[in-house]
Amino acid sequence: MTTFRRYLSLYGALWRNSVTREMSFKANFLLWIIVELLWFGLQLTFMSVLYSHTDSIAGWSKWEVVLLVGCSNFIQQLFTAFFLTNLTEISEHIRTGKLDFMLLLPVNTRFLVSLRKVDLGAYLNAACAVAVMGYAAHRLHLAPTAAQFAGFGLMVLAGLLVHYSLMFLLSSIAFWTVRAQGIVFGYYNLFNIARLPDAAFPRGAFKAFFTFGLPMLLVSNVPTKVLAHKLGSPWEMAVLGGMSLACFAASEALWRYSLRHYTSASS
Repeated sequence: MTTFRRYLSLYGALWRNSVTREMSFKANFLLWIIVELLWFGLQLTFMSVLYSHTDSIAGWSKWEVVLLVGCSNFIQQLFTAFFLTNLTEISEHIRTGKLDFMLLLPVNTRFLVSLRKVDLGAYLNAACAVAVMGYAAHRLHLAPTAAQFAGFGLMVLAGLLVHYSLMFLLSSIAFWTVRAQGIVFGYYNLFNIARLPDAAFPRGAFKAFFTFGLPMLLVSNVPTKVLAHKLGSPWEMAVLGGMSLACFAASEALWRYSLRHYTSASS
């Protein structure tokens, strides 16, 4: 408990520092909120155009897909709020030697490089995603139980852990390359797959890869299915939970291996 309180206090200090930094550039802060909201609106508009020509896609109605898009954006914005900026800067820490300084601090280095900055605007965008999900649930006449809300929350955390672990793993490639931002942002663009119903993809190598290799089709579909009563089997929740733990274990193994072979920026 002492260690937990210590890290919670440290994260509070990092949070306050992030607030001060964001408020120093208010125009940039507001601009990125607007950009993200416009992108979210375009995604919803795209789905509306599709459903103007059909009533169902792979068994998913319009408002079920809106719920899915809202869930996907909610997880994406939480990931952005906590981790995105930090993970994209790992290669710069290695290249400039800042990682050398972090390794000397009396704190877990992975904690520091993962949570050093907070994107405050993403929290507002996440709230907008929740509002869209609430409206979609209202149109679907859904009345989730406490158990469903709990299951949804657990699956959101599992999906968030999947994204964090995979992007952290890719960011660790910077130990052997000059820069890794291209790889990292390339992965971030794969979020677009997460907003599509998994049933819309035919069985084959593509669907298998994005279910068990890079589980993009799980991270948003499973939480949405929990709320929308579309969960085919509890095994879907177990698969997402298992994949999140496997991805985290893989990222931790690569991180430790990378640190063991790291010789600092000055050598």
